[in-house]
Amino acid sequence: MSNASHRLIAHLDMDAFYASVELLRYPDLRGQAVVIGGGRDRQPVLQPDGTRRYATLRHYAGRGVVTTCTYEARALGVHSAMGMMKAARLAPDAVLLPVDFDEYRLYSHRFKEAVRRIAPEIEDRGIDEIYIDLTDLPGAQADAGAAVARALKDAVFEATGLRCSIAVAPNKLLAKIGSELDKPDGLTLLTEADLRTRIWPLAARQVNGIGPKAAEKLAGFGLHTIGDVAAADPQWLLANFGRSYGAWLHAAAHGHDERAIVTHSEPKSISRETTFERDLHAVHDRSTLSELFTRLCERLAGDLQRKGYAAQTLGIKLRFDDFKRVSRDVTLPAPIADARAIRQAAGSCLKRVDLSQRLRLIGVRAANLVPLAAISWAQTSAPTRQGAGLNAVPDAHNRQVDLPFFSASDDSMV
Repeated sequence: MSNASHRLIAHLDMDAFYASVELLRYPDLRGQAVVIGGGRDRQPVLQPDGTRRYATLRHYAGRGVVTTCTYEARALGVHSAMGMMKAARLAPDAVLLPVDFDEYRLYSHRFKEAVRRIAPEIEDRGIDEIYIDLTDLPGAQADAGAAVARALKDAVFEATGLRCSIAVAPNKLLAKIGSELDKPDGLTLLTEADLRTRIWPLAARQVNGIGPKAAEKLAGFGLHTIGDVAAADPQWLLANFGRSYGAWLHAAAHGHDERAIVTHSEPKSISRETTFERDLHAVHDRSTLSELFTRLCERLAGDLQRKGYAAQTLGIKLRFDDFKRVSRDVTLPAPIADARAIRQAAGSCLKRVDLSQRLRLIGVRAANLVPLAAISWAQTSAPTRQGAGLNAVPDAHNRQVDLPFFSASDDSMV
């Protein structure tokens, strides 16, 4: 038996993570259909008798989407990325709570630190999921990682009060599929011997890497399950899906995946964006847009500094009321991480866009990231002003940027 067959890779996925964090804060909502999404204007209201009054989907009006929801809401047909107006038709009495990413990041840090104390070789895949290499942990080989997986689940619950689902498998591909099989609070052990009974009956879309378009194309050929893909002739897959993707489809359907755990990777970019409840106009809604724009830049600056980076390229993303998308960016003489500097750089990009149409989304993006440890903090945190060395962000004609909802002389930054 090869060394590869002894690999024990776990995928840990927090159960309904955002919703579960909210239930810690509002335990009276346990067992109810709860939807997370929308702005902070839907905060629960504490009443004189000590109870809380919650907003419900019944009265929702807007274009927001569901970020996540409890399993009780999922039983009614609601799911993440669904428009909240549609969710309101399915579950009008579901409680609606605003998104609180600061709280979710706090709990994300707590559960990952709890895992690292037991199994330090982890690959961070986002705010609520990680891969863990259990191969060389003491005792893991004796029971295919079952005891370690239980210890990890217990440690996560002790650190956060939250439940998670874990699958242990020979590779990342099978572990990712497995963590969904027994949710919530699942512990799943998979081997290649389980392919025929547990993996092949699943929809092809369950394989991470088979997206909606590929799944639709496979279905067009009559290949609906992972087993259907596994039974397909390899040469036929290459001919119809290309040599690289066709070969990958054949390997993935047979449970093959030799990817290593990546314990460290450099982000390519960091971004923040917001979709408005109603279309906003750069002139008529100047103060609202200015406040939102400032807040996005502040949050982006906080993300950069928390992750230890400065950015040499800043950009904006806009979506208008006709769904047309526009993006602009600027590369600076030196990297920045300060909110004021980010706002001015992003504002210089806004100057290059026709803002006569109403807007439905605005975003700010930082790219060409440089570790703060590699540069002088003095170059990234000094207040930005025209002609102020490396933090200055002049426009093409060395003039102050002046826009309907952005001005370089705007003092609204805090």
